[in-house]
Amino acid sequence: MFQNVFEALQNNQFLEAESLLEKMVIANPGNPDVLHLMGVVCGMQHRPIDALVFFEQALQITPDNPALLFNAAKALSTLQRDAEALEYHRRAISLDPENPDIWLNYGRSLDNLRQREEALVCYEKAVALQPNMTEGWFNKGKIFGELKRYEEALHAYIAAYHLRPTEPFLLGIILHYKMLICDWADLEGMYLKVQEDLRAHQLVAEPFGFQGISDSEKDLLETAKIFAKQRFPAKENISAASPFKKKNEKIRIAYLCGEFRDQATSVLMTGVYECHDPEYFEIYALDNGWDDGGVLRPRMKNAFKEIIDISQKTDHQVIQLIQELNIDILVNLNGYFGEGRQNIFASHPAPIQVNYLGFPGTLGADYMDYLIADPIVIPPDSRQHYVEKIAYMPHSYQANDAKRIISERQFSRAELGLPENAFVYCCFNNNYKITPETFDRWMRILKAVDGSVLWLIQDNEAAEKNLQAEALKRGISSDRIIFAKRLPLPEHLARHKMADLFLDTLPYNAHTTASDALWAGVPVLTLSGQTFPGRVSASLLGALGIEGLIAKTPEEYEQRAIELARDKSALQVIKEHLAENRLVKPLFDTPRFTQNLEALYKKMYERHEAGLAPDHISEL
Repeated sequence: MFQNVFEALQNNQFLEAESLLEKMVIANPGNPDVLHLMGVVCGMQHRPIDALVFFEQALQITPDNPALLFNAAKALSTLQRDAEALEYHRRAISLDPENPDIWLNYGRSLDNLRQREEALVCYEKAVALQPNMTEGWFNKGKIFGELKRYEEALHAYIAAYHLRPTEPFLLGIILHYKMLICDWADLEGMYLKVQEDLRAHQLVAEPFGFQGISDSEKDLLETAKIFAKQRFPAKENISAASPFKKKNEKIRIAYLCGEFRDQATSVLMTGVYECHDPEYFEIYALDNGWDDGGVLRPRMKNAFKEIIDISQKTDHQVIQLIQELNIDILVNLNGYFGEGRQNIFASHPAPIQVNYLGFPGTLGADYMDYLIADPIVIPPDSRQHYVEKIAYMPHSYQANDAKRIISERQFSRAELGLPENAFVYCCFNNNYKITPETFDRWMRILKAVDGSVLWLIQDNEAAEKNLQAEALKRGISSDRIIFAKRLPLPEHLARHKMADLFLDTLPYNAHTTASDALWAGVPVLTLSGQTFPGRVSASLLGALGIEGLIAKTPEEYEQRAIELARDKSALQVIKEHLAENRLVKPLFDTPRFTQNLEALYKKMYERHEAGLAPDHISEL
């Protein structure tokens, strides 16, 4: 009888195999092998709940079967019940410690539970036992990346690529990790290969990493659409299936995010949460992250109706929660960045779903209704490159918190490693935003301005060494590239006073870091790009009334940077203008920004209530 089952499985006749096994279960209900195989067949049909029932029954009879424990753990992981899966993994490992597949899946469960160091141990063990295991090397790369051990991550991803060059999105990941450590060897060739594969509609790049190097809105749209379809495909529209929900007294907004802590998203958004009008709106935080005990968390707790921890809830449980809360507008503050839960949005549990802030671009998914932007980051003639309908803010789309604290600590240039009388250019953007073209511009600027230095954020040791080496290649002494250790935000803002001019990057501008500099009184010189992430600084400067720092060409960017270093009086006028505008122009006016944002939310809501499909809207 088993032979007939295996023949049916070989022919992908799952229902036939299941029918044969059902007869065997009836004939011999206590046979653990039959129960085990029945569970496997259910799993092959994407029915993990049914599979788990049979595995549990078999384990009652043979509790020390490692293959059975392994399959039960896999079923639990599929159901997002990784905490329960751990004990099964441990028991399986104790019985079969030389099985690389058990170590791999044990690591996945630990990884899903954010126990990353422990997960890494499992992946190391898996590849030690089976060196040609692509998944083991790939997962090692993922963990190293999350632990900010970027050079090791790159090596692991390259090992995976050598084993399986067709692994989805892997080449793009390798490209991004080379940029994270500023390893520019054959960067252009790799970029052109990714671009070629992308235009052939292949699974070659993840959207977030590709934004750091692409200057094509068309390519970024294609990247997002491919990624959404492969990783987060649309599911049944739950909201549309329940059209007669009870109307709330106030518009209920849920912000779903993994960064309700001292992180860039909350640095920008906390003031907005506080300024929401409680007469018209009731706001909830669906937290896929953790409480870091930082300074922002108490403010957010006071601002929200409730902060709900969803980090250990399954997608189904979160979807149920959203429906129970009767949410009207569900805001995705992650997109393809950070600790997101994109699969939640794929089921469309709320009638209105909004992409905002965390990912500066389209998510490429039809189940996202709106993208909040402004006319600079997405001009009207660029709408064709965005799947969502655009909800236009009147000034900059980027939120800012006017309560951001600048430490009173007084830094000296000496303690920061800066020359006392040098002109200090700075850029505190993440290292992956520094492209060879941007660095070339910076080095030409340093050559033209005697004794000037470039002050960068110290992100990782490999990037620091690579950038110093690249400076030497361009005839600039490495001691003119100075690295700033990371500090708590109030102190980081305070040390900005030691800088003279912030030099922006392209094709991915400064975003939060530009707001940091402007809030701290440092002018930002930007070069406006061809994509959403490449036009953000222009948006910020426009909302601050300092359009004169927006260069249209690389030549203008370089010339302006040189002129401002040589003409201290002109730079001082700009700094005085910045100081005057900071508290009167729209950029840092959090109450005004929130009112404009709420006007968009109301228009979205009114369209939905009127039975109208989402469409491009403006606050005005």
